Amino acid sequence: MSALHEEEFDKKKVEWATWKVLLRMAFKYKKAVRIMIISISIISILEVLLQYMVAYAIDNYITPGQTEQLWKFIVIYISAIIATGITVFTFIYYTGTIETHVTHDIRRKGFEKLQTLSYSYYDVTPVGYIMARLTSDAQKLGDTIAWSMLDLVWGGFYMLASLIAMLILNVKLALIVVALLPFLAVISFFFQQKILHHQRSVRKTNSRITGSFNEGIMGARTTKTLVREEQNFNDFSRITGKMKTSSIKAALFSSMYMPIVMTLGALGTGAILWLGGVQVNLFGLSLGDLVFFISVSGFFFEPVYNAARIFAELQSAQASAERVIKLLDTESDIKDSEEITEVFGDSFEPKKENWPTIEGNVEFNNVMFKYSKGDKVLDNFDLKVAKGETIAIVGETGSGKSTIVNLICRFYEPVKGEILIDGVDYRKRSQLWLHANLGYVLQAPHLFSGTIMENIRYGRLDATDGEVIEAAKMVDADSFILKHKDGYETEVGEGGGMMSTGEKQLISFARAILANPAIFVLDEATSSIDTETEVKIQGAIKKLLENRTSFIIAHRLSTIRHADRILVIDKGKIIQEGTHKELMQWHGRYRDLYTEQFKHEEENKLLGIDEGEGVA
Repeated sequence: MSALHEEEFDKKKVEWATWKVLLRMAFKYKKAVRIMIISISIISILEVLLQYMVAYAIDNYITPGQTEQLWKFIVIYISAIIATGITVFTFIYYTGTIETHVTHDIRRKGFEKLQTLSYSYYDVTPVGYIMARLTSDAQKLGDTIAWSMLDLVWGGFYMLASLIAMLILNVKLALIVVALLPFLAVISFFFQQKILHHQRSVRKTNSRITGSFNEGIMGARTTKTLVREEQNFNDFSRITGKMKTSSIKAALFSSMYMPIVMTLGALGTGAILWLGGVQVNLFGLSLGDLVFFISVSGFFFEPVYNAARIFAELQSAQASAERVIKLLDTESDIKDSEEITEVFGDSFEPKKENWPTIEGNVEFNNVMFKYSKGDKVLDNFDLKVAKGETIAIVGETGSGKSTIVNLICRFYEPVKGEILIDGVDYRKRSQLWLHANLGYVLQAPHLFSGTIMENIRYGRLDATDGEVIEAAKMVDADSFILKHKDGYETEVGEGGGMMSTGEKQLISFARAILANPAIFVLDEATSSIDTETEVKIQGAIKKLLENRTSFIIAHRLSTIRHADRILVIDKGKIIQEGTHKELMQWHGRYRDLYTEQFKHEEENKLLGIDEGEGVA
């Protein structure tokens, strides 16, 4: 999400419709909410009762000097305190439970949504913002919903119980307390708005900091090679400096707010002392009742500035709420219809018994495609691939090579036209049906944290250890795996960071082989490995691709000479098509590319350089 979108969120006021969606998450746990409300109402009444009990003790035991029966009162008072402690434990436990469940549900639903969104969502949404939504934003919402609800319920019950008690005891003194409420409310809301303004800036900057951390960590190697350490540090310092300034201003207003509220409360207490003192001397108001009013008035105003704080927190958290709800409500650009899901299932509940077997015939019929923001990449594109054919795709960067294979894999869908798998529009089958029959090896392979064995087994989770080892042997990965002390139980590290590029590539090949796919895609899969490693896997790839429909995007044109057909792509059009031998006989783009790359590789051999990249 861009910074502009962040600012749009920050300009919004409290949208109660958004919070209703989140509150429904909380009220899903009815038992916890019910117990929390009951316990907080009890604690509110007990707090007023304890204050009244002190007043009662003053009037009935201390002032008259009759302390013989005071022990009975002490027993009752201690019992009330114990009941208060139990009730406090109860509402804190269940409020914490609500917070944890809401935060968990937001993260679970968000992660589940991310598994189903199409590539186009990740094209325009930075990783840092996604991380912020499911970490700090989710935590903030869980905290706000649970504890704000608690404070509002407590404030409402406490003020009601206190007001009833004060009106029963003395109407005039009660009116003094009530008269201060409007002034306190105005001051509270004024300062909370100021605090909110700067807190919003803090929240917005925090998302940018998360993004900067992500880019700094993921791009650490590039940073060092480009010697950008100082520039990156200065950029990061500017962002954190802005956050520090906003945080200090928010703290300044907070520090001003509390003394003003306390002063106003003290003025109210002073007025009660003055008028109450007069009534004690002239109108028979008991000392205990006066103490009760002073005690209650000190707490009576707390729910007011709590309400102001909560409202400000809701506004502050509005951006978080909008971001999270937007994520949860985001519809994937690629979505199976209800009819398709009913027959074939979805990503989480597949109905594999209804899946037809894929033979591997692929056909593009008058396909037009463009990304959400950009010009057409393909227009009136036609291609017919028979079962078992190996198709190599070459061309300059941006010619449309990766777009073609991404459309075949249904990572994107045609804007116009259709793509047929075995003669049927693949939109009439489930996404998982197709993806389960795909083998896809990328130029930059990704490994998950865990062992080598676990990473290969991701190709087919029910595979035995023997099948995993056999797949590794097919690509000659077994030789380097056994050199590690722990063999197949060797940890690969986060993202495969403890493996070399060649080792990661061999593991990804073994993983794809284990899946036994009907359609295989190699997206420049040998461009980032050395020649020796490439030689190891070329034979295995040739065996693997037998009787499988395969698409190869290659940097090294020497690796695709065995392809049944080579397509030369330029600006989304097939400008040449044929076998390697046929294309080399023609004076065209492919021959020029191949000749230039061959010369480049020969020069490197003379210089003793082993490059993993070509020019195509």
